[in-house]
Amino acid sequence: MTTTLTESRQPQKATHRERRRRTRQKARRHNWVGGLAGWLWLVVVAVPLYWTLITSLKVQSRYYASNPLVPSSDPTLDNYRLVIQSDFLRYFVNSVVVTAGAVVPAVLVSFMAAYAIVRGWRMRVLRAVNGLFLMGLAIPLQATVIPVYLIIIRMHLYDNLLALILPSIAFAIPLSVLVLTNFIRDVPKELFDSMKVDGATEWTTLWRLAAPLTRPAILTVTIFNSLTIWNGFLLPLILTQSPERRTLPLALWTFQGQYGVNVPAVLAAVVLTTLPVLVLYAFGRRQLLSGLTAGFSR
Repeated sequence: MTTTLTESRQPQKATHRERRRRTRQKARRHNWVGGLAGWLWLVVVAVPLYWTLITSLKVQSRYYASNPLVPSSDPTLDNYRLVIQSDFLRYFVNSVVVTAGAVVPAVLVSFMAAYAIVRGWRMRVLRAVNGLFLMGLAIPLQATVIPVYLIIIRMHLYDNLLALILPSIAFAIPLSVLVLTNFIRDVPKELFDSMKVDGATEWTTLWRLAAPLTRPAILTVTIFNSLTIWNGFLLPLILTQSPERRTLPLALWTFQGQYGVNVPAVLAAVVLTTLPVLVLYAFGRRQLLSGLTAGFSR
């Protein structure tokens, strides 16, 4: 009996080792097509970045007379000085105010709404509210420009930073609720029940249980909404008029004249505008990618 069992186990071990060997051989095979596609995509992304950086260091008078892909022999920072002297700090502060003023309320409201939807899913009202949020994902910003413009005019908020903050909050909530709902739904129900047995209120459970466990999702929607609102161009273009209310994407028009465009100065402004976004993405890229992937795959 013992000999039979030993002989039957040996082929199984051999088969297992054979499978592992075949798996390693497949892993060692090079995916030449995927590697070539990756290098091509790297070139497509890197060349515009390279051109933007070297052009921002060129003199405007020599821009059209030189090869656009060849760095300047005498790079200069005059374009960056011109951008900073052209009320760049004011535009930067406006962008910070609009981004922070829209992201913080949007994330707070979305988190509380997602918690209410998950905890009170049996209520028809909350299911209907969740359906409205999902419908909001299907409405593009461009389709609501005219209604938003009329509402802002009726509220006497035109040419005001608040006119940019309120619509940005509204458009940031649907996606935030979707991501946060999926995360809160994966929190074990036993944890909520134990908090309830201990006498904790829903408000205490929200901030002491749900918030810490869904911190990656909260960081994800915060970073994503910050990037979207910071780079927003359509709302500032439609809802503001005076130069004092311009944000950084809209301020690029400052370097466009009636008969020409100061391309090196525009690209210098693009570099300065992109730096805060790159810093934010560098610190939160892992949370952003993992949170969005988990939010849509659950």
